[in-house]
Amino acid sequence: MHIGEIIKTDCANGIGIRLTLFVSGCTNCCPGCFQPQTWDFNYGIPYTEEIEQSLMDELKKPYYDGITILGGEPFEIPNQEVLVHLILRIREELPQKTIWMFTGFTYDRDLVPDGCRYTKVTDSILDHIDILVDGKFVEELKNITLKFRGSENQRIIDMKKTRAQGSVVLDPLND
Repeated sequence: MHIGEIIKTDCANGIGIRLTLFVSGCTNCCPGCFQPQTWDFNYGIPYTEEIEQSLMDELKKPYYDGITILGGEPFEIPNQEVLVHLILRIREELPQKTIWMFTGFTYDRDLVPDGCRYTKVTDSILDHIDILVDGKFVEELKNITLKFRGSENQRIIDMKKTRAQGSVVLDPLND
């Protein structure tokens, strides 16, 4: 996996002060995407153990509410294989930090068994994140007044409640 960018003390990609990780690689290639350079799976720098440790060290700072992972596309199959380890490590070492992920795929169609981006680690990822913002960016549905979304088809999903209930539970931020 490659990293396109790391933003420290970000407040645009989730609630509170966040560490934001842009992964590389995306097959959705949404017209109007704000990060088209991250479509290339080799954009940026390779993800290494040293980078992971630097993310963990940064996230330990008390002013961070959590981490946001977006891209590119975190749920591309090769990215999931790497990100599951980071997510599980955060949950173990920093359980008070929130984890947000953004995906152009749709949770209840693409990230479920038999979905196009479901792998042996997808459930582990979904079980350990707090918020999932799902859905492709659709330029015709662009709305700059939305919180943490670019287009009206995208949803902010409360993953803890969704996983407990077995059906999508939208976060109040959708209102």
